Amino acid sequence: MRPMFYLLDATGRPVPTTFAAWARCADVSQRIVAQEDPIPGVQVSTVFLGVDHGAGEGSPVLWETMMFGGTHDRRYCERYTSRADAEAGHRRAVELVIEGE
Repeated sequence: MRPMFYLLDATGRPVPTTFAAWARCADVSQRIVAQEDPIPGVQVSTVFLGVDHGAGEGSPVLWETMMFGGTHDRRYCERYTSRADAEAGHRRAVELVIEGE
């Protein structure tokens, strides 16, 4: 059975941890990959979740991009298995907001 909870090590790699250790990591700002407001009233946020959302299949799904405000408010959600994919997904979400809002 693969781990459910992860923290980032000093190099930014996810490493398995216990629920207790994950829960003690209170500084959420350390998990922010990117946050921006591409247009007034709309925020695109990409974060390291630290909880595997992959249902135990494939690589752990540990990053997420969401939109807040605008037509996609809380309905847009993309998840990723790597920080690089999360950063690329964040850029795509920002472009979507700029082109579509």
